[in-house]
Amino acid sequence: MICFPNAKINLGLNILRKRPDGYRDISSCFYPIGLCDALEAIPASADSFKARGQQINEHEENLVTRAKNLIARDYPLPPLAVFLLKSIPIGAGLGGGSSDAAFMIKMLSDMFDLDIPIEQQENYARQLGSDCAFFIRNQPVYCYGRGDQFEEVGLSLKGYHLVLVNPGIHISTAQAYAGVKPSVPEQDLRDLISRPVSEWKNYVRNDFEDSVFPLYPEISRLKDTLYQLGAVYASMSGSGSSVYGIFKNAPKIDNNFKTCFVWQGELS
Repeated sequence: MICFPNAKINLGLNILRKRPDGYRDISSCFYPIGLCDALEAIPASADSFKARGQQINEHEENLVTRAKNLIARDYPLPPLAVFLLKSIPIGAGLGGGSSDAAFMIKMLSDMFDLDIPIEQQENYARQLGSDCAFFIRNQPVYCYGRGDQFEEVGLSLKGYHLVLVNPGIHISTAQAYAGVKPSVPEQDLRDLISRPVSEWKNYVRNDFEDSVFPLYPEISRLKDTLYQLGAVYASMSGSGSSVYGIFKNAPKIDNNFKTCFVWQGELS
């Protein structure tokens, strides 16, 4: 069986407070996009995992393998040969690894008729990463807590065009958090994203930009370029380094991002 784990972007991201467990409480809106990996599992004589495309570890700690092992603890699974074609940039604020793991959980449930309830699939996913559970339902949500609790939002960007740019800069989570001062914003993000997209530029913000942009001004310049090209809203996704622009129509980007990974597509 084969599936196509997709990426997500953050529409706003507020760092609210530090938690007793060492994590931070956040608020954000996760929105799925069409940039995908390809993940395949085939019954085999022995377990194996192979990856191609973007560099990824093929050893035991890989999230896809960990997802399979979680399910195997509770359900009988035969040996599987697993293949991953990695197209989503790694460590880029797009949730690619989390998506791969979540789709592995869903695929195993379907492939072997395990009928794992959605809530249980989400609980498995939460053990693998804060944003992993999002990809089980894979629909726009307001997220809170560590980023693993969700609330439905009536948000659709259908008809808008997305330009996603990744400069290939790896930003560690610790580095991104280092320059952020947690605070609760005056206006709730759920209210802000209910405004017209054309107004988001003045209201919807990613707190990580305050930390990342001074360290990597080239990422800030990518955001500026997206606005110059006509984006109605542009932002860094997650803790970076990917930046995206939302456009009413597909722009001509020409040679603006020559050294970057670029993906374009319509939002749904």
